[in-house]
Formats: sequence, C-alpha cells, structure tokens
Amino acid sequence: RAMELPPSHFPATRAAAVAVGYLRYLRGGPGRGLQLRELRRARRQDIDDVGHKYYLELELEDVLDRDRTVNCTAEVLYHLGSKTSAPDVQVTVQGELRSTEEADKEFYNRIRSLEKELVAENIPDSHGNVPPELEPIHLLAWAASGYVIWQNSTENTKFHLAQVKHVKQVKRSDEDLQFDFVLLLHEMVSQEVLPWEVTLLWHPQRGARVSQS
Repeated sequence: RAMELPPSHFPATRAAAVAVGYLRYLRGGPGRGLQLRELRRARRQDIDDVGHKYYLELELEDVLDRDRTVNCTAEVLYHLGSKTSAPDVQVTVQGELRSTEEADKEFYNRIRSLEKELVAENIPDSHGNVPPELEPIHLLAWAASGYVIWQNSTENTKFHLAQVKHVKQVKRSDEDLQFDFVLLLHEMVSQEVLPWEVTLLWHPQRGARVSQS
C-alpha cells in the first residue's frame, strides 16, 4: 500500500527531480527543454528488502514554449542501502511533445558546417543570460545533466544544473556530434556545487547519449 505525501514534501520533490532528469535525458535535445511546472501528486511505498518507491504525477513545461504543458506519471525506486546503483525510473508522458525535427536538423547542419569546433564557457553568464546561439547547447547540457542526476541521485539528494562551466565540441569521423561538458551541479541538500565532466553524443535521429561521465 502506498502512502500519500504532500507534493511539497522534500522526499517527493527529490524523487520528482530524478524523474525530470531522466526524462530530460530521454527526450531532451537542442530544441526541447523540459522542466517541472507542478508536482500534482506523490505517493510512497516501502517495499520490504527492496527499497522505497515513489509514484508521481507531474506537469511539465517546455522552456521554449511556455504555453505548452504535458502531464506525465513517473515511478522512482530507490534501492535500499545502495550507494552505487541508480534509482529505477519509469516515465509515461501523456499527450504529445512538440516536434523538434526542424530545429534539430537546423542545429545539426549549423554545427556540422562550423569551420572550427565550437567552444564556450559560463552558460548562463553571471547575470543569468544565455546567448540565443548557445541556447541549443545549454539544452543539450540539460540532457547531459539529466543523465548525471538520474545516475547519481539518492533519496537524500536533489541535484540541479547550475551552469555549463565549459563545453568543447570534438570532431568525429562518424555522424554524431560530440560535446565534452564540464557541468556545475548544485546539490540542494548539502549546498555543495560539484563539477562533472560529461561526454555527450547527439544525432537528430538517435537523440542524446552520454558516452562517459
């Protein structure tokens, strides 16, 4: 039996951050940034000898199209006593996410046609600004950070991407785009800011894949 939790309850918001991170990695890209608008409902089930499972109902918005929201349900299972295995996450999106096919192709071709590889740092800058031409890179960093958040979260952490410290595009012989990121993740419980090195591969047909972190 699962117990209802107030949506503002810290364990519920921490589980929601994991679910949103996972979905960002799965469905995010240079033309789509999903963020939590509202945690509608949360329940927790303690499964003997396995761990704690959270059932969540979320409303998400796309940062590039604030009027468009999607609902989704998520299950997040934290394994008992495990510091090494990532939580199991299942997410179901209700309804359609806005198509990013055009934007993806345009971004892909723009990066492929650069004379020299893209390098940038401090996104957003100290005033919180992201230059428009770097917005797709920032959103790819969201996808990369989503993977790190999902893989490294426990029931007692809540990670948030504070800044892209550095990003460097690496030329490849295959069709993928490769970006080597240094991401600053803010852990809201301990208030630590931790740098993570993440290599992200992206292709319009295959989406985002973290190859190492």
